[in-house]
Amino acid sequence: HQEPDRPMPQHALLDNVTHKDLRVRTGFGPEFGDNINQVLVFPTEFGELHREYPIFFRQDAEGRFQCIVLLGLDRDENLFLDGSHWQARYVPAIHARGPFLIGLTKDGEDAIQAMIQVDLEHPRIATDGEGVAVFKPQGGQSAYLDGVSDALRRIHEGIGLAPAMFEAFSEAGIIEPVQLDISITDAERYTVPDLFTVSEERLASLDAAALDALNQSGFLGSAYLVAASIGNVNRLIDLKHLRREAA
Repeated sequence: HQEPDRPMPQHALLDNVTHKDLRVRTGFGPEFGDNINQVLVFPTEFGELHREYPIFFRQDAEGRFQCIVLLGLDRDENLFLDGSHWQARYVPAIHARGPFLIGLTKDGEDAIQAMIQVDLEHPRIATDGEGVAVFKPQGGQSAYLDGVSDALRRIHEGIGLAPAMFEAFSEAGIIEPVQLDISITDAERYTVPDLFTVSEERLASLDAAALDALNQSGFLGSAYLVAASIGNVNRLIDLKHLRREAA
């Protein structure tokens, strides 16, 4: 008697035996869901993000703040995509993680352990021998998987960190709404509503007690990084002009 073949679950716990030959396509493009004009990001990425992208906040349906970066101005537009390449020194973790995600499993009676899972139906999974190896021939993690692990760590830690950051920003009174009005040409204008940012003016006018409280919370640096990132809106405009010229 032989048991019938059972398909593997869509999300499988990653291990170097079952997935020793697993390979992943690492390019970028619409086929991988990269053609979006904004992406969810996390405080753990601000140090890299602020050099490349404008960081803003949005509120979800329950009024909770989330961090995003703008990637484009039109629907389904990512101005950082150039063919299969991402034109930036840092790719947001949500995209850099590829087909991998964090799964929480019980370790003993009470302890919860974070483990890497893989979506085996993800379009990045290579089935033709192409792509990069996830594991080395001897079973160790490849450099690619090291990068994925870093992206997943940023996401996992960032999810836990964000509520405390927004609480600290709210207590300091430095969050303000902003509406982006961008002119590409006299006839081509964009309005991006429902955004929030850190007010440079309010941040600069904090008294000693409020500044110390924000510093003690650990989020003073994050506030300055968000405020500094807004200048990257000009980079979006430049990329939009380049896209128009190339069309």
